[in-house]
Amino acid sequence: MMGARQGHNDPLLAGFFSVSEAARLLGVKQVHIRGWINGYANSSAGPVIKRDFEDQRTVSFLDLMELRFIAFFRAQGVSMPTIRRAAERARKEWRVQHPLALSSAKYVTDRKKVFATAAEETDDPVAWDMASGQHEMWGTIEQTIEKGVLFDPKNYLAKTWRPLPAQFPNVVIDPRIAFGRPVVAGTQVPTSVLFRQWKAEGHTDRVAKWFEVSPEVVATAVEYELVAA
Repeated sequence: MMGARQGHNDPLLAGFFSVSEAARLLGVKQVHIRGWINGYANSSAGPVIKRDFEDQRTVSFLDLMELRFIAFFRAQGVSMPTIRRAAERARKEWRVQHPLALSSAKYVTDRKKVFATAAEETDDPVAWDMASGQHEMWGTIEQTIEKGVLFDPKNYLAKTWRPLPAQFPNVVIDPRIAFGRPVVAGTQVPTSVLFRQWKAEGHTDRVAKWFEVSPEVVATAVEYELVAA
């Protein structure tokens, strides 16, 4: 299989997220994020993903998308050895850096196979049931993970993500805008910035005028930040 290219050439367009920010966006404890990106102190297994940045405290957008994938499978009871082995196998066989950030439209069958193989090797019954059963079941799992994610048709890598697509379909994370901070679609001011100013000012219209956005944008940003807190 042809290898997918990295989703960005300019590191400033890769998105920057601290461990605490990633944990908040994914609803995962920081200790788990640190373990997945740096490895655990009591284990020699090492990181699960191959990150874009050397800084141990920072992850890129594509790193974040892979962490989201890991978080979902961990919540389903899939073991870390299985996830780690599947990620390693996919990186090697597909010649990609971020196999868990790829669209199922292109990689659903291949990802199912690597997880089935990893589950067999690690004797993981949960992952085996998920990956060795009907193709439709795995496809449904992938579609659930991909909710809110838009993929680049050129390389099949995640391009943008709407973290709460049902409640806030207009709030999007785009690594090319505001270093990946959530923004209301069509604007470039992070929702967190609008929220902080709103708390200080207490006046939606005044904040909207200051940042040259509509009052509706400010209201959406405030609601999102309150829910996502």
